[in-house]
Amino acid sequence: MKIKIGIIFGGKSREREISFAGGRTVYDNLDKSLFDPIPLFADPFGNFFLLDWQYVYKGSIRDFYPPANLYPLSEAEFQLYADSLPHVPPHQLMEQIGKLVKLQTLPQLIDFAFLTLHGAGGEDGSIQGLLQYIGIPYTASGILPSAIGMNKAFQKRVMQGAGFAVPNYATLTRQQWLTATPDQQKTLFDQIQQKIGLPMVVKSANQGSSIGVSTVKHDNIADFNRAVLNSLFIKDIDALSWRSLSPDQRKDQIRQISDLRTGIGLPLHLSLSTKLQDTSAKPTTVYLPSDLLHELDRYLLDPSAPEDVMVRLVALDTEHEVLIEEFLTGKEFSCIVIRTDEGEIVSLPPTEIRKGNEIFDYRSKYLAGLSSKQTPIDLPTEVIANICQKAESLFQLFEFHTYARIDGFISPQNHIYLNDPNTTSGMLPSSFFFHQAAEIGLNPSQFLNFVVRSSIAERVSGCADGYRYQTLLQQLDKAIADQRLRPKIKKRVGVILGGYSSERHISVESGRNIYEKLSSSNDYIPIPIF
Repeated sequence: MKIKIGIIFGGKSREREISFAGGRTVYDNLDKSLFDPIPLFADPFGNFFLLDWQYVYKGSIRDFYPPANLYPLSEAEFQLYADSLPHVPPHQLMEQIGKLVKLQTLPQLIDFAFLTLHGAGGEDGSIQGLLQYIGIPYTASGILPSAIGMNKAFQKRVMQGAGFAVPNYATLTRQQWLTATPDQQKTLFDQIQQKIGLPMVVKSANQGSSIGVSTVKHDNIADFNRAVLNSLFIKDIDALSWRSLSPDQRKDQIRQISDLRTGIGLPLHLSLSTKLQDTSAKPTTVYLPSDLLHELDRYLLDPSAPEDVMVRLVALDTEHEVLIEEFLTGKEFSCIVIRTDEGEIVSLPPTEIRKGNEIFDYRSKYLAGLSSKQTPIDLPTEVIANICQKAESLFQLFEFHTYARIDGFISPQNHIYLNDPNTTSGMLPSSFFFHQAAEIGLNPSQFLNFVVRSSIAERVSGCADGYRYQTLLQQLDKAIADQRLRPKIKKRVGVILGGYSSERHISVESGRNIYEKLSSSNDYIPIPIF
């Protein structure tokens, strides 16, 4: 009997679209001779849904959830996240595309959870604790290392105390910055500058996928304030800038603001102020893009309003701490580190990130053509070995399980700085996770087999009641052994990709998708032909 693997994706964080895309990759690539993949969509309200399989192949979450027929008529020009419809019951949101799963019935539905959730609720120990409580083993790190892996500021303090090279850094809390007077903010900026220098990188302490990251290059308090507000998911819009936009440009601005990946997202709080005072004592909560457009027009296009009138937008899904770091130069890299079946910690060949922008932000990570990856990094063998050794040491320091992704920089003088260790790597087809697995001869399906088997073993040895999972581990080991003994009678299928036309890059993407699906099938062996 096959092991039923629940692929949990989506979630409530700003990284839910990356989680959704990663869940699709895992769904496609799980070895179908060993596992039954079960797509479990986690919504932003804490519900789990058994998703009808065809919706796994939608381009984004907003293409199917919430269903378009639940949109208010006013939202015809915009896409919504379900967060904008909090008063619609979950069964109405999902009845067209899946089935609500009660938490207590999860152990009857799945044997194992493959987590592709990112951010809050997904890689901070929350879902790990929930699954552990109801007795379902899951992928990658447990509760404590997941919580540590989420907070970049805390990581820095631990790494520094353990003797790792750490760039100069400082932290600001949300309250510390927002309650400070302009003079106090200027003093804080001066103090941070003296410690870190310019340029500096400003980022949210508890976000992934490079969301909320920006660079400050000059001794300019206005630039620094914008960067801090960006990391706190706060946006100020003044009347002059709003009036300079055409009606279509204002709608585009609303779309950008509403997008969780690149804007601050909805719902949000809206308040009115001038340079002299706040004129709106109690913020207005805005849920819908059309309402946001209406409110901004009402306040900022009013000819009788003061010239210095300004609207402040504050995301309800906010950040409480900002990390400010010294801007590092040199080669940027990312390294997947695994724990083998024998318990040995091993680093895979590191990938160099070659980016068009000065920081590896969300757009650079996930939009084609804005960055490239080279595996292994172009450095002498002994330097690569040094990177791997340090990444393995950091994995051991934080007591990660199964695998982790550890990013870093190597300076022109070969000084190595590690940062942002992640307990859940991105699972897109072009991610570091699969790049580096390919370098050691594993296709995505084979690497996912390793992750599942290793994760079950981690739960057996690392949980107080891990004996409950011993039978599942034995079942998987027997299935793998039986698979190796079966005669190889799969059909060999050539996947021809590339070509001569200007669409060759689309061909490569399509060919990779076909290759991956065939690799995980019971019947075929794909052979890529470029």
